[in-house]
Amino acid sequence: MSSRLPTLYLSHGGGPWPYMDGEARTRHAILEASLKALPALIARPQAILVVSAHWEESEFAVMAGASPPMVYDYYGFPQELYHIRYPASGAPHLAQRVHALLEQAGLAAHLDPARGFDHGAYSILAVAYPEADVPVIQVSLRSRYDPHAHLCLGRALAPLRGQGVLIIGSGSSYHNLRRFFHGEERRRDSARFDGWLRETLESAPPERTRRLLEWESAPAARAAHPQEDHLMPLHVAVGAAEEEPGRVLYRQEDFFGAITLSSYQFGS
Repeated sequence: MSSRLPTLYLSHGGGPWPYMDGEARTRHAILEASLKALPALIARPQAILVVSAHWEESEFAVMAGASPPMVYDYYGFPQELYHIRYPASGAPHLAQRVHALLEQAGLAAHLDPARGFDHGAYSILAVAYPEADVPVIQVSLRSRYDPHAHLCLGRALAPLRGQGVLIIGSGSSYHNLRRFFHGEERRRDSARFDGWLRETLESAPPERTRRLLEWESAPAARAAHPQEDHLMPLHVAVGAAEEEPGRVLYRQEDFFGAITLSSYQFGS
């Protein structure tokens, strides 16, 4: 493949919502429409690499199994949601390539042949690629959440874009679970942080990189992200397209009634 695929930072919504009915599904309608539109916006990938907010290790880990199982990393849902399947194949050869790239970049990493898909992966892929006919692997976050390390992870993965691999950072542009479902603070804080985020991601490097490294100084930064697990996938997506512009793919000001939520694409 001669042209490079873009990279994505996608807000993935709540739990296994694409497999649900009723209000739990309909409140995701705008997000769902944005995910359904992705295949028309992006050339069909040969493989997908997801860095999910829901997998972290002490060092970077790479999913290496040929038929990854499911990880039901949520609680209190109906029993049938613990039997859902996203039946995409893994990509062991790609996993080996990723591991080599990380080693070349000086990033400690290991292969994990047992790891399965978590909902940060299948909640977006079940909508964007419902046929599950594109191989998928995941790469973990590093549990110390160092923004520089995750930018470096993205830089190490960047060559894959020219080899037909779609790199997706899956998280949430606002992720304060204590305030997610009620309170006026969520409206104010998510809007303030989202405004900073858009200004940052649409700016040119090196300013964009500097601002992401110093993200804790953003307006309402810790109110929007008390823990940065759902933000670090963004740093990976940006690191893999560091010299290329960012644009909004999805933005909603009333997610769950009050939250401003957004997703981004980097590169053409």
